[in-house]
Amino acid sequence: MENLYDTLKDKGYKRIKFKISKTQHLLIKAKINGIEGNFILDTGASNSCVGFESIEYFNLSAADSETKAAGAGGVGMLTQASLKNNLKLGRWSTKNFGLVIFDMSHVNEALRQYKAKPVHGIIGADVLLKGKAIIDYYNNCFYLK
Repeated sequence: MENLYDTLKDKGYKRIKFKISKTQHLLIKAKINGIEGNFILDTGASNSCVGFESIEYFNLSAADSETKAAGAGGVGMLTQASLKNNLKLGRWSTKNFGLVIFDMSHVNEALRQYKAKPVHGIIGADVLLKGKAIIDYYNNCFYLK
């Protein structure tokens, strides 16, 4: 069989490496508006998001949102939205990227209890679908087109 990396590279995919945390989460580095942060790659999250405390850090323009967030931390959580951001994962990038902003303190508290580092946010299925993602768990990387 051909090398997966070479095959996907020829088809325009970019490889992004991830690390596996103590909590078995997939951890990646991402840049939002040129500023690097730590994120969980979460195939079960419908949208990519950051915590309220990261609004200034990533130079986000936030607006109130009618959408309520739901996840492992609960349901009906208040959110804000930030549109027209630049997102870069490795050599893959996209413009006019929207983010959900919500209280991620429960996520980071759970990570701290396992002595894992906190994260700025979550990269979700919106990015994975847009980039036609292929996840290579064996080699701790994923590919986006």
